Amino acid sequence: MLDLALKILLAHLLGDFVLQSSRMAAAIENRVLKSPMLYLHTGIHLFLLLLFTQFSKNLILPCILLAASHFLIDAFTKTVLKKRLSPIAVFSFDQLLHFGALALFVAYHQTYEIDWERIFGTKTLLAANAVLVTTFCSAVVMKKLMQFFPYEAPKTGLAEAGFYIGILERLLIFIFITCNLWEGVGFLLAAKSIFRFGDLRENKEIKLTEYILIGTLLSFTLAIVTALIYLKIRVTLN
Repeated sequence: MLDLALKILLAHLLGDFVLQSSRMAAAIENRVLKSPMLYLHTGIHLFLLLLFTQFSKNLILPCILLAASHFLIDAFTKTVLKKRLSPIAVFSFDQLLHFGALALFVAYHQTYEIDWERIFGTKTLLAANAVLVTTFCSAVVMKKLMQFFPYEAPKTGLAEAGFYIGILERLLIFIFITCNLWEGVGFLLAAKSIFRFGDLRENKEIKLTEYILIGTLLSFTLAIVTALIYLKIRVTLN
């Protein structure tokens, strides 16, 4: 099952992300069914599917149907969904539908069962809770705690950039610690300090420096503490 899944996944990734040029994607986006590129794109997918399944006789028709589903999904997302959703939402739905078609293809040829007990097992739920606490919950906690320091930071950057930088920052710290890569935490702190140094030097404002330093140390502390608690609890589950 894994062998077939990897083959058709490779065909999809090559067809959608490597062999689809920017010009091809733009033409499909603008003209959809009227664009020859959509048919070329579908043909590339079909060829890759047949190639990676080694032109197996019992898979030729299913590969044609899978390529046809790719055509229909692209046409649907770029006509119907494009008018109703944001570009990132359209892309997400597009890929979700494609992966659903791939899963059905594999399930039809090689039966497999989803291990729901493992997916919703104690270790998985513990990891999910830890990641949520590290990312989104910590962001809310930080926002409340930073209210103790009444300072209006300059809003010259991207909207909500600090929020997402903090989430990614804490997520990386969590990953580094759970993988026992503490040097990664030091590298991340050093990298952030270097990028911030120029801004702080230009502003020459002590309050801004202190505000950013408090926020950074608080963010790192929350991520480190959460990761350590997660590791401590996970040990007891082994």
